[in-house]
Amino acid sequence: MEVIGKIKVIGATQDVSASFKKRELVVTTEEQYPQHISVEFQQAKVDDLNSYQVGEQVKVSINLRGREWTSPQGEVKHFNTITGWRIERLSNAAPTNSPEMPPAPAAEAFAPATDFKEEEHDDLPF
Repeated sequence: MEVIGKIKVIGATQDVSASFKKRELVVTTEEQYPQHISVEFQQAKVDDLNSYQVGEQVKVSINLRGREWTSPQGEVKHFNTITGWRIERLSNAAPTNSPEMPPAPAAEAFAPATDFKEEEHDDLPF
């Protein structure tokens, strides 16, 4: 699954324990009703966010994680986590002509024929 949008927040790395760290990224989707999606990066993936800044357009590959927890009183609760495993910048630049592609021909090159005679027939079968 993927979330596409603009980075709103890049949180600080949190050392939850000696062997576990996480970092929050909030991406705002660009649709009729924008959503602010919190994505958690964990362990070595927290460093993937170092080269990104607030305001950049990104595509984040995610996994949905769910877990069940039972309180000491026996009450069962369910929690969901959106975990990011890859982030990519999206380019907002307009496409340009590459050096391998010739420039588009001028409009004059496609002017209608002026010496066309409808009574002349060609030998094409269609």
